[in-house]
Amino acid sequence: MHAGRERRERDRRSARPGTRVLVIDDSPTIVALLKRMLQQNHCDVLVAYDGETGIEIARREVPDLIFLDIVLPGIDGFNALRTLRRDVVTKDVPIIMISGNAQATEQFYVQRIGADDFMKKPFSRAEVFSRIASVLDENGIPRHASRSGHRTEAAAQAAPPA
Repeated sequence: MHAGRERRERDRRSARPGTRVLVIDDSPTIVALLKRMLQQNHCDVLVAYDGETGIEIARREVPDLIFLDIVLPGIDGFNALRTLRRDVVTKDVPIIMISGNAQATEQFYVQRIGADDFMKKPFSRAEVFSRIASVLDENGIPRHASRSGHRTEAAAQAAPPA
């Protein structure tokens, strides 16, 4: 009993109310589950069931955070991630990849191409909010600009001298 009470009393960082989260997953069950969890925590939730639609919504709405499944019909999550990272509008939006496919999980770790975090299915409510907390700044806002400077510096260091 003590562990449960301590866990509830622990200071948990939460996204500020109104945080816009895009969920891109082809499973209606996963989408419904994430949507309900996020809405209970006062997030505004956008939904896409495939990568192409997810990219369109991300470009149009510029969410604060994206949950992106790896295995999707059409363009897969890796290609969607690459596209979002190359787009000036979406390049700094924090992205948490999700997958229940063990092979995709291994591939993710081999080809880490700019995702901010990874969450394996099935997941718990605690894990969802722990992953969200990992991309929040001290004000409960998903990090955008703070990452772009780091990414630009890393790219400059990797580039050969002109």
